[in-house]
Amino acid sequence: MKNIKFGTDGWRAIIADQYTFENLTFVAQATARWITEEKVTKNGIVIGHDARFMGREFTEHVASVFAAMGVPVRMADSITPTPAVSWGALNFDAVGIVITASHNPPNYNGFKIKAPFGGSATPDQIAAVEARYDQFDPDLEVAPYKTYLKTGRIREINLTEQYTDVIRERIDIKAIKNSGVRIGHDPMFGSGMGVIKALLGEQVYELHGEVNPSFKGTAPEPIEKNLEEFSTFIKQNNCQIGIANDGDADRIGLMNENGEFVDSHRILSLLVKYLHREKGLSGTIVKTFSTTNMLNKQAEKYGLPIETTPIGFKYIAEKIVNENVLVGGEESGGLAVKGHIPERDGLFIGLLMTEMMVKSGKKLSELVQELFDEFGEHAYYRNDMHTEESKKLAMIDHCENKKMDEIAGLKVVDWQFTDGIKHLMEDGSWLLVRPSGTEPVLRIYSEAPTADQARKLVDEASKKVDTF
Repeated sequence: MKNIKFGTDGWRAIIADQYTFENLTFVAQATARWITEEKVTKNGIVIGHDARFMGREFTEHVASVFAAMGVPVRMADSITPTPAVSWGALNFDAVGIVITASHNPPNYNGFKIKAPFGGSATPDQIAAVEARYDQFDPDLEVAPYKTYLKTGRIREINLTEQYTDVIRERIDIKAIKNSGVRIGHDPMFGSGMGVIKALLGEQVYELHGEVNPSFKGTAPEPIEKNLEEFSTFIKQNNCQIGIANDGDADRIGLMNENGEFVDSHRILSLLVKYLHREKGLSGTIVKTFSTTNMLNKQAEKYGLPIETTPIGFKYIAEKIVNENVLVGGEESGGLAVKGHIPERDGLFIGLLMTEMMVKSGKKLSELVQELFDEFGEHAYYRNDMHTEESKKLAMIDHCENKKMDEIAGLKVVDWQFTDGIKHLMEDGSWLLVRPSGTEPVLRIYSEAPTADQARKLVDEASKKVDTF
């Protein structure tokens, strides 16, 4: 029961190592004490799980611990997307719990906390949970799950169906159906399986829509290198758009009609343009430290305020709840928009992008090109380095001390330290070096005017790590 620390979004650990029934009891007790002692809600928890190994068993156990501590439980009766749990938290004024490791490799599972406002628990709320670890009661008597079902302390609900109905109300499903657009969907063996198909039927061509806890050997993260099979699938089925989601369906990656990857930077920028220019909405653009500078150019041109947060959607969620936010997002595919929940929702965003494309009458590739024509091309590249801890720490120290003053022939003119170390280049490019908050890796990101230059910046920094 040591080293249980919440990262950028939840606690995650390797199954049967740190991720055990015992440690889940430990975390669940602390969360239950936070709810009751701070009077977070009288309506208990809404809990769901993704398609990972033993997800149902872990979830029944956690639900039983909450019930044993007097916290009422609404439990999803099947595999459920994380955004559905977040919506459930908001709808029932409850705390959301998700048994998921999101995009992590298949040997991981996790525990996410969603606040009653419908988004990730704030850093202060997570700290309040962790502060209660020392109150653990090893003698707490926990009855079998079915016992709590019989007494009504735990109630099962069809949360995915309720959430799907909400999407149906907020997206112009009729316009998408009438357009006849062919949509590819890759839930990556995750909890988003079947949701888009349930909304649009035969227009949707689904890949990896069955339960496979090994994810066929590929971590369920919708980034370009993990979507080669999906790219081929898009072209084979003549789809006009491809929507890919991570293991718990809160993140998104897109493919255009040519099977080319459209990253979250471009999605965010397209959303800002669509919501402001076409739908007449306004508000602050909120982005994380590793997200494109194209948003800054849009903010200036459209007269919209913009704010930058540390990396982790919990920082964005806090802004959405307390401020007038138009769009909030991060480079890893977690995006939220005005008029929906204050939470990442890869399924909703995918359908909103489809609505945008249908209503514009243009291909996704054409919409992206219009962005470049207006604001210049912004190319992005990222490397997640699995390296020795000593090398990772040495690289961070090297960067913090501003010892990399030239990268790939470009002079570094300034540094920013909001979350990691961002090196600002003389030509407007940037390179960010940052340790992951959820995995034992060093993340190296860049943005530059061309894809070749972005890659060169990351490659040179990556080589530097190996010299330590």
